[in-house]
Amino acid sequence: MIDRITIKIKSGSGGNGAISGRREKYVPRGGPDGGDGGAGGSVFLVADSNVNTLLYYRYRRQFSAGDGRRGEGKLKHGRNGPDITLPVPVGTQVWMDRPAERLLADLDTSGQTLLAAKGGQGGAGNARYATSTNRFPLLAQSGAPGEELDLRLELKLLADVGIIGSPNAGKSSLLAVVSAARPKVADYPFTTLEPALGVVEHRGDTFVMVDIPGLIEGAHSGAGLGLEFLRHVERTRVLIHLIDGSLDDPVAEYLKINAELAQYGHGLARKPQIVAVNKLDLTDVSVLRDDIAAAFARDGDCADIRFVSAVTREGVDDLLDSTLAALRSAPDEVELDGGGGVPVLRPTPRRRRPLVYVDDAGDFVVEWQPAERMASMVDPDDWGAKMQFYNRLRRAGVIVALEEAGVGSGDIVRIGDVQWLWE
Repeated sequence: MIDRITIKIKSGSGGNGAISGRREKYVPRGGPDGGDGGAGGSVFLVADSNVNTLLYYRYRRQFSAGDGRRGEGKLKHGRNGPDITLPVPVGTQVWMDRPAERLLADLDTSGQTLLAAKGGQGGAGNARYATSTNRFPLLAQSGAPGEELDLRLELKLLADVGIIGSPNAGKSSLLAVVSAARPKVADYPFTTLEPALGVVEHRGDTFVMVDIPGLIEGAHSGAGLGLEFLRHVERTRVLIHLIDGSLDDPVAEYLKINAELAQYGHGLARKPQIVAVNKLDLTDVSVLRDDIAAAFARDGDCADIRFVSAVTREGVDDLLDSTLAALRSAPDEVELDGGGGVPVLRPTPRRRRPLVYVDDAGDFVVEWQPAERMASMVDPDDWGAKMQFYNRLRRAGVIVALEEAGVGSGDIVRIGDVQWLWE
């Protein structure tokens, strides 16, 4: 997760004014007709709820708006230079370091816009300088230069929940199975080189989860980019500490990571933490489940742990239930060093699975765009079409979700603008 970057921006320079005079047949003493130059383009920054990181600015650091065109004769005004607008995540602070550090804006609302560099003004043409005593001025104005700035962009906070653990513990696999995020997953350590963000939907609630790259011994002193990764841990409300259950001594790994959190400081050791042992799908882990739990209670002073499999999804719902409970009791904002509480960045969820709930009228409502778009096209008088639609809903998990919500014979089910009686 790229959340701190420095970029260079430059607004456009204004176009020069023109020196020109009318020289047309039958128009004696036509006078000056030099037009003004166009204004240079400006550089804007806008908070965009569809942007989650500053990754785009890692590979491109310089941005320039267009210059204004020069004026022409016949009082033709030069064309204005095009503006440029740079999207940044909601929650981005914009800093200027020179000549003195100064906060230009805190873009914490979607659509909030900052004029970061104003374009140069266009120069006046010679027609502007005509007077009763100077009927044909030979003067014009050059365009004003644009502004050139170095800006530091900082994303204040990333997520509600951070997944921490050693390399290859299965953090990316867990994020992939509970959200629509698609982090890189492979069977070797340090697959994840930067945090990945995902929106989790569970039991009608949503929260933002971030996969923190693997922490190693010495992370608090910078080993393995540890300081960068631990800074992301600092910016979360609740931690899921994921342990590889296939290790020879999972408790020792758990204690080592917690020691790194404590030595880094900044309140990381005091954050609410849910301990989960992963890879329950492996025979060695499932057989030794009780022994592992006893070892955590005895040596790790941790009696309440969860066992999960990010491959088969076993135990994942129970883990998410515990996570929701922890979030309800955790503060809505996180106190960071050097500043007050800052809110969590919450991108709009990209729904991957159907959501079923009961509305105030007692109807069962299905929210899932593929089903809503298809329902409006089903002929209610065509039995074959209705059965095909039912089978599509069953394969997508909608029927199971309705049954889990308690739908019964005679209940009304609504999908988009379509409703029918459950039989």
